[in-house]
Amino acid sequence: MVEDDETIGSVLDSSLRLHGYQISWQRTGRGALIEAEHGDFDLVLLDLGLPDLDGVEVCRRLRAALPSTVLVILTARQDEMDVVVGLEAGADDYLTKPVRLGELLARVRAHLRRGTTHTPSKPPIEVGRLTVDTAGRRVCLGGREISLRAKEFDLLARLAEEPGVAVSRDTLMSEVWDEHWYGSTKTLDVHIAALRRKLTESAMTPEEAPRISTLRGHGYRLERPSV
Repeated sequence: MVEDDETIGSVLDSSLRLHGYQISWQRTGRGALIEAEHGDFDLVLLDLGLPDLDGVEVCRRLRAALPSTVLVILTARQDEMDVVVGLEAGADDYLTKPVRLGELLARVRAHLRRGTTHTPSKPPIEVGRLTVDTAGRRVCLGGREISLRAKEFDLLARLAEEPGVAVSRDTLMSEVWDEHWYGSTKTLDVHIAALRRKLTESAMTPEEAPRISTLRGHGYRLERPSV
């Protein structure tokens, strides 16, 4: 937990410990980055309003240092652009203060449960030149591996299960995040945008890039290749 406010930090620290979590509490961005170099963490709660470093930059550096760790921003910044910037910096989720403790605990449980749930091995999914290996959690386009964050992979895997089929926002939030999701689904849009960008950048030609269509008022669809 990275939180410089003693009152908020004390409440969160005691509440999370009461629910069985082991906590390392850092009050500064530098302290968090040093801790990330030496620790093995399942989840990070990160405040953006830190006294020493820009919280978004701390988020980027934590994502680089802890690529498989769930990163949840918890901040007073509520503007939509702040949410987008935070998610694009590498966060898996974004909560605004004041946050209900029940909601925070539900999000933490959901993220950690997703991280430890193993599904039976399935053969790789192939959609055109795109290959999604759910057992190995690898994605290749034309034989070239693409580096995806955990939620980006889960989103692509879910869409690739049914190419050409519309998948609703509620279904994606339920199956990729949690069935009892609270609050905005803006995080879904940001992850889809990042996924599109990575697929486009990895394609050798525009035609090779897998296309994810937005279905306004409904959800998303991974298009079948035309050839």
